[in-house]
Amino acid sequence: MSLKERLGLDKEPVYLIDGSAFIFRGFYAFQNMQRSDGLPTNALFIVLRILLKLLREEQPAYAAFFMDGKGPTFRHALYDQYKANRSATPEPLVQQLDPIRRGVRSLGIPLEVSDGCEADDCIASLAAKFKSERPVIIVGADKDLKQCIDDNVYLWDPGAKQEKLLDLAGFTEETGLSPSQWPDFQAVIGDSSDNIPGVPGVGPKTAAQIFAEFPTLEAIQENEKALKPGVQKKFAGQWDNIYLYRRLTTLDTGRCTSLALKDMTVQSVDADNAAAFLREFELRTLLRELPQSVPVRPARSGAAAMQQASLFGEPQAAPQIPSFSSADQLPAVSGTVALVPAEKGIAVAFNGNEYLYTGKPEDLAAHMAQTGAISRIIAPDVKALYRSHTSWRAIEVHRWFDLGLAAYLLNPEERDYSWTSLARRAEEFGIDAQTPATLALTLAQDAAARLEGVGLSALMEELEMPLIPVLADMELRGIRINRAEFSGFLAEVQKELDRLTQEVYAVAGGQFNIRSSQQLGELLFGTLGLKAGSKTKGGQASTSQAVLEKLAGKHPVIDTILEYRKLEKLRSTYLEPLPRLAQENDRIHTTFNQLATATGRLSSSQPNLQNIPVRGPMGQRMRRCFTAAPGNKLVAADYSQIELRVLAHVSADPTLIESFTRNEDIHSRTAGLLYDVTAADVTPDQRRNAKTINFGLIYGMGPQKLAQELKVTLNEAKEFIERYFSKLSHLKEFYDNVEQSAREHGFVTTLAGRRRLLPEIHSDNNQLRSQARRQAINTVVQGSAADIIKIAMLKAAADETLQQLNAALILQVHDELLLEAPQDAAEAAAKRLADIMSSVRPGGAALDVPLAVDYGIGDNWGQAH
Repeated sequence: MSLKERLGLDKEPVYLIDGSAFIFRGFYAFQNMQRSDGLPTNALFIVLRILLKLLREEQPAYAAFFMDGKGPTFRHALYDQYKANRSATPEPLVQQLDPIRRGVRSLGIPLEVSDGCEADDCIASLAAKFKSERPVIIVGADKDLKQCIDDNVYLWDPGAKQEKLLDLAGFTEETGLSPSQWPDFQAVIGDSSDNIPGVPGVGPKTAAQIFAEFPTLEAIQENEKALKPGVQKKFAGQWDNIYLYRRLTTLDTGRCTSLALKDMTVQSVDADNAAAFLREFELRTLLRELPQSVPVRPARSGAAAMQQASLFGEPQAAPQIPSFSSADQLPAVSGTVALVPAEKGIAVAFNGNEYLYTGKPEDLAAHMAQTGAISRIIAPDVKALYRSHTSWRAIEVHRWFDLGLAAYLLNPEERDYSWTSLARRAEEFGIDAQTPATLALTLAQDAAARLEGVGLSALMEELEMPLIPVLADMELRGIRINRAEFSGFLAEVQKELDRLTQEVYAVAGGQFNIRSSQQLGELLFGTLGLKAGSKTKGGQASTSQAVLEKLAGKHPVIDTILEYRKLEKLRSTYLEPLPRLAQENDRIHTTFNQLATATGRLSSSQPNLQNIPVRGPMGQRMRRCFTAAPGNKLVAADYSQIELRVLAHVSADPTLIESFTRNEDIHSRTAGLLYDVTAADVTPDQRRNAKTINFGLIYGMGPQKLAQELKVTLNEAKEFIERYFSKLSHLKEFYDNVEQSAREHGFVTTLAGRRRLLPEIHSDNNQLRSQARRQAINTVVQGSAADIIKIAMLKAAADETLQQLNAALILQVHDELLLEAPQDAAEAAAKRLADIMSSVRPGGAALDVPLAVDYGIGDNWGQAH
């Protein structure tokens, strides 16, 4: 149902589209999209998608698309700090402005570029001009436009995740204000996005209370003494500024007044020209949507409507999908094929047709493997096929195209790359509903073009796709456990848990559930009277790990509870459940998740073997529970300080590079710089502090967190960071350059070319913006380290020497690889694996520092590590 029908409008409304808002929203919200030659098209895509939806669903008779012009406006003349906090328009967005103008015109929508004012001023002027004669629908989301709302003026945002429609009653209910009060209200609370300060210390809640009693700035000033004393002080001496801010936030209704209604008539679309434009910018999704979006209004003649429809042909009826129970019954298969799980079998699409295969999956796999005419096979999750039946492994990996993997590389923040999610997102982005496998073909074509356009094809084809069979093999092999070792360790842990439980009961004066947060809180903050820290969402005092660690030393029972929790986690997470997951051959099979992290690191689940404790006696004892098969040894090889070595390389810091090249202890070297002593005179505490800073700053640790970690004051932590960057000057420059690049391009890349989008780098929210800065640094460093170990896995899996030694990868844990090899070949396998890992060249180039690899050999993981 159109908006006109929903609102019960009896006249054709005029649609005033805030184009600039949608341009910027599209650019920052959907960044990873380019034409095959590298020209960015993300903002263009979003804008045209919204306009096509408008044409399709609203069939407007009158509309105009408004864009901000170049240069300063009258507001800059009034206040030179107006929008001074905004950085220059990113070049990738500037490149799209002219194509956007062309695209808007190609759809028959009038375009207006404001001059000396903002697009919002033109919209406000025309809303005021036309609202007495017909409904006005402002298509936008800018809060300044709320002042235009009236009985016959609506504010509509169809581009949000959930459509937003605001009329006069809705505005009053939402704000408690009238639209005419909105500029006054904005002048008081300020607008950080436009760099309008407002009244310091007066927020929306306080301002709403004031305007409920005094409706205008003039009324507030006249009754200033009636305000609360604290509020009076905030307004005192601010009135000249406040009235200036109101002029800045008030839209000028005297602009663009020469535009008449006839100038805003939506023209019939020249389908050929519009299609040519979309093909020029490789907007295939919109090209498919164009036929349904061409406006056909009743005022047009029937002949014209028929001629327009004939440009695209009549809609086709839903096809009947043939079903086959035997792979041999399928028609001749060639070219590109798509396979998708269906309700009663596997959907297969090729040569423009779709079929349903209901026979044995292994027979279809064998058929596909033997058909030499197939150049590419598309599937939502190739590794899932590998796990379902080994027959799929007969198809060479270079013939596969994994839709989930492609979607992950294009946007690693989505988190869900299942077929259901991919199909849903396709629909959200305007791809017409199709039969499953045919949709997969469409998505693959689009994804392949986008991967090529943003330079991710090589990462997909040379690293991530070849890694799939490697991971599948590792999952299939699994790792053996020693049930007796597990049982013995569990008995020791349970005995210690029983002892700790009695200690806690003695303090509590009786038994209670130590695992219950509520009951534990009653003991700590009620019975013992300890000071509570933070609260849970339910309002009760928190007994989280962080809270208890802060209470350490306040009462002996705190240390007892912390020890209890550590052992209880060991028992409940590992010692009891893992043996139950082992198969008859005593091997546990984890699942490696290739699409789980934004940095590109692998994760492990069902069970998670990457979180097995490693440090201290408990860690060693835990790892002793994992063992080699009879006659074999485990070989563990791990990179030494890989992330710091990557940081040295990407920052080109001479101190770090020199230290690693000389094989110095990097933490002692850093401590010497921080404390101004020689490396030989560095104390253990100084080295420990330097290590905390070295690793902490990679992950974006700020002064507050550093102060907690080092147990120093906030000022001392700030001094540490300042000294750190003054001694390692190239690091600060590198961090600044990464942030600047992220702001300019909206993403950062790793050494192997992996991308992470960072739309929040431009957020008005300081917390989100700071988080994006940390993510930018972390991704470049940690993501590059992830690339390195993935390359090492590929090289190890394909290495002929390791194959001849019958040594096979069975586990990857962050910077560590675990091999299982025959006892007499273990030493040779360990040396070969270390050589492979140390010779990795991410992006085709060696690092400026050596990649150091430590290895060990043992009957169990504890001995090998």
